[in-house]
Parts: sequence; C-alpha cells; structure tokens
Amino acid sequence: MNVVIMAGGYATRLWPITMTKAKPLLPVGKKTIIDHVYEKVKKFGKVYVSTNKRFEEDFKRWAEGKEVELIVEETTREEEKLGAVRALAEVSKVLNGEMLVVAGDNIFSFDLDGFVNYYKEKRSCVVGLYDVGDFELVKRYSSVEMEGERIVRFYEKPKEPKSTLVGIALYALPKNAVELLQDYIASNMHSDNLGSFISWLCEKTDVYGYSFTGLWHDVGNADSYLESLRFYMEHYVDENAEIDRYAKIIAPVVIERAARIKGRSIVGPYAYIGEGCTIENTDVSESVIFRNSVVRNAKVWRTIIDEDCEIRGIDLSNSIIGMHAKIQRG
Repeated sequence: MNVVIMAGGYATRLWPITMTKAKPLLPVGKKTIIDHVYEKVKKFGKVYVSTNKRFEEDFKRWAEGKEVELIVEETTREEEKLGAVRALAEVSKVLNGEMLVVAGDNIFSFDLDGFVNYYKEKRSCVVGLYDVGDFELVKRYSSVEMEGERIVRFYEKPKEPKSTLVGIALYALPKNAVELLQDYIASNMHSDNLGSFISWLCEKTDVYGYSFTGLWHDVGNADSYLESLRFYMEHYVDENAEIDRYAKIIAPVVIERAARIKGRSIVGPYAYIGEGCTIENTDVSESVIFRNSVVRNAKVWRTIIDEDCEIRGIDLSNSIIGMHAKIQRG
C-alpha cells in the first residue's frame, strides 16, 4: 500500500514562523509534527511525502535515514500552490495503486491498524472520523452525514452541522478512487480540497467512515500548535545544556544543545528551548523558542519566538515573534 503524507502547504495562519519553516517540521517536544505522523504510518507501506520546492531541502534533511521518498511540486509561494486535490492527483501520476493518505500536520494518539483492516474488509474508500463533541467546533472542519457505516455527504466547514463527527484528513483510497482524481480535476467545477473530493466520491462509489477515539489535534494555528505540546511533549534536557543552580525546570520541557538557562529562570511546563538559546531571569511556559534567541528579564507564556531574536524586560503572551526581532521595554 502506498502511504502519502501531504505536506505541501504554506501554513499562512502560522506566519511569520512558517515563512521559513514547514509546519510539519515544527517541533512538538523532541520530535517534529511529521515525526509523530511517520511513526504511525510507516508500517503500512512505502512512505511518500508530498511537499513543495520551497521546503524541499528541509524535508530531504528530515528524510535522511528514513524509508521515505519525496514528491515535490514546483511551487515556492502560497499563490502558486496546487491545493490538496491537485497535489494528490500529481502524486497519483507517480504512484500506481491504492493509497493511505494522511495530512502532515495532524497529531494523534491512536493507532491505525483498525482503520487499515476495516479498509481491507470493505475494499472501498474509507475516511477517518473523530467526534469533537461540539457543534460550534465542527464549523471549523468537515462534517459528515452518515447512513449506517456509509458516508452519504461530506460538508466542508458547515454553517449548520448535522453531527459532531468531523473528517481528520485520513483517507484509504482504492485504485479506482485514485483514478477518479483526474476526472474530478477535469470537471473543473469543484473546490480543490480533499473534503469536496470525498463529497463528490460519495456520488460515484461507496465511502465508509471509521471513527477513532483517543487524542487528535489538527495543528492549524498557533493556539492548536501550542496546545499539542501539552499532550505529546516528552521531557528531554540535552547533556550539553547549561542550567544554573538557581534556575527551576518544570517537566515536561525540551532544552536543546548549548542552551543556557541562567539566573532565577523558571522553564516549563510545556516549553521548547532551541539550540544555543539564552534564557536569563525569565519565566517560560507553554511556548516555543527557536535556536540562538536571547530572552532576559521577561515572562513568556503561550508564545512562539523565532530564531535569532532578542527579548528584554517585557511580558509576552499569545504572541508570535518573527526571526531576528529585537524587543525591549522602552
């Protein structure tokens, strides 16, 4: 079975961080988002990652030592991107046969064995579903209308959801459904997102839903990214990190190589401190600070600070700070 991880977007809701970093490669603890996905799917077949030219080299570095092949679309900007359906259609020209398709920005705790076995039993399209339990929350995702085990309609960001079951960008597609990708695109009458393609497929063939229980996070924006740290971060402090005797570490945190935690700093819980950072007399929790940034005499909560920043004497909360920023009180 071909396994395809979709990782070709430009993640505009996380700009400016994702202007220079692919969202699936953002750290969630010591692992990246796509690490969590890859570990769940690699046992089901050869893994292909669909990405773009802009982040090709970053994904090549990530793929070193893994049984992964990249399929790269020739785009470098948000305005050029193919969209999920067209990107998958390009993948289908390279791969011949059935596909297990999963978004590269989803993190989940559950295994996929039951899902894949259900697909093998049905030998038809199967869509992963998750009950979010909140009709307002459903409006941010794709909801489904069911008849027994079958999906009869897929609604993209519905104004009036019919259920709290949402699609989680996980699809098992037999060869005949993969071949229909080209027909869908040729019609030129439909939206270029996978939810719309699945809704169209419901009119052509049987599409089944498979509901998961456990944890699932769609890392769509800064809030959901930082929230994922709470559930998937494993504690790690590099042996070459320097931590002053008066500093306090509250697990779980990740503190990378050559980072320095100085003075009466409090780091954690749920904090990622990148390589070469200096944190001095500063409280940091539920935040990500990328490499070589310096934060002194500050408080940082639910904030993302990009590389090579210098922050002094201020409190930051619910913020995204771009690369090379210098911010201080006064």
